[in-house]
Amino acid sequence: MELRIGSTPIAVLMRTPGLEPALVLGFALTEGIILHPREVGRIEETGPDRWTLTLAPGVEVDPEQFRRNLYSTSSCGVCGKASIDAVRVAAPPLPAGPVVAAEILAALPRRLRANQPVFDETGGLHGAGLFEPDGTFLAGAEDIGRHNAVDKLIGLAAASRWPLGEVIMVVSGRISFEITQKAAVAGIPLVAGVSAASSLGAELAEDVGMTVVGFLRDGGSVVYTGTRRIVGI
Repeated sequence: MELRIGSTPIAVLMRTPGLEPALVLGFALTEGIILHPREVGRIEETGPDRWTLTLAPGVEVDPEQFRRNLYSTSSCGVCGKASIDAVRVAAPPLPAGPVVAAEILAALPRRLRANQPVFDETGGLHGAGLFEPDGTFLAGAEDIGRHNAVDKLIGLAAASRWPLGEVIMVVSGRISFEITQKAAVAGIPLVAGVSAASSLGAELAEDVGMTVVGFLRDGGSVVYTGTRRIVGI
């Protein structure tokens, strides 16, 4: 789908259809196009596979600053981020908490899986879920791309809270640099996944004070950074 700010196209996102307004909002926030959900006036479909973000009155950005010359695909990667320093500038300070029991954390991938209806039909989509420290499910999103699923999730949650605060984000695959970057910008202090964290993703997490837990499956896990937030390991 094509994403525009006003009349200016800034990106083409290769995504699984569904939750487009949340995807637009999440993408705009995690890419630093806007700094707060209240800076959005409206998000609407303005043509076939074309979605337009209109800024709130009095909010101004230079769309050309964010225009992408390449398609944003469903793969994950650095995707044009100049450096970890740029993420540090965009991200709010992360909260000290939450402190989560290891047994609660271990149950979250199953709870995420239980909220992936499209995966049940296709077997081919990634999921991202947001949980309270006690394991309560808050929101979930699916997409062929890991980072699109995260943007959809962040967009859903940002409608009611920003930054997202003492919550846990669980993803169904690898924890890449872009996953930890998006979580940092959203103010999420704990990210867990069923696969590995990339070295750059773990480095960014360490740099911003985020807890990252990988290989969260079969009763085991690897805590890459931020062990202070996990008890009972």
